[in-house]
Amino acid sequence: MERNAARRRRRFLLGHCLRATAAAGLLTALYYVAPLEGGFGILTVLTLVLGLLAFGLLTAWQVSTIARSEYPRLSALEAVVTAVPLFLIVFSATYYMLSESVPGSFSESLNRTDALYFTVTVFATVGFGDIVPVTGTGRVLTTVQMIADLVVVGVIAKALFGAMKIAMRRRSGGGLPSADEDDAP
Repeated sequence: MERNAARRRRRFLLGHCLRATAAAGLLTALYYVAPLEGGFGILTVLTLVLGLLAFGLLTAWQVSTIARSEYPRLSALEAVVTAVPLFLIVFSATYYMLSESVPGSFSESLNRTDALYFTVTVFATVGFGDIVPVTGTGRVLTTVQMIADLVVVGVIAKALFGAMKIAMRRRSGGGLPSADEDDAP
């Protein structure tokens, strides 16, 4: 019986790891093959908004899934490893299209890898070095990402880990937390 439980846990762990890795790999591959040469305009802004909406919907669905999961920690980890690359690639594609259509928006022209590097640099808050936004549009877009980064790191992380806590309490027979317990550090 215990051997079957251990085997089942390993299978769940492997499944979560494979899905998360496949999702991140697929998103990255799609980023590199997507036709992004259309330039920066209303369609780009619409794509950014729709991408961020997709990120929000994915995260909401993942919070629900985590709260019902048999292995909430694994589900939360899978959610982060799936959602964060989507978030980063949406901004990276936008920076790339801006650099293509408005040369001089950044301190150097950005290819897809440069745009991804810049996006991760902004997300990780390590500061600017070799690539910086130069135009107003580039700076506004970077500011939007910085604000969205704070939301992702703060609010979304709290929602994911809150759902994980709920699922863990349910598993241990504790039920749903009270409002006071949920706000405790």
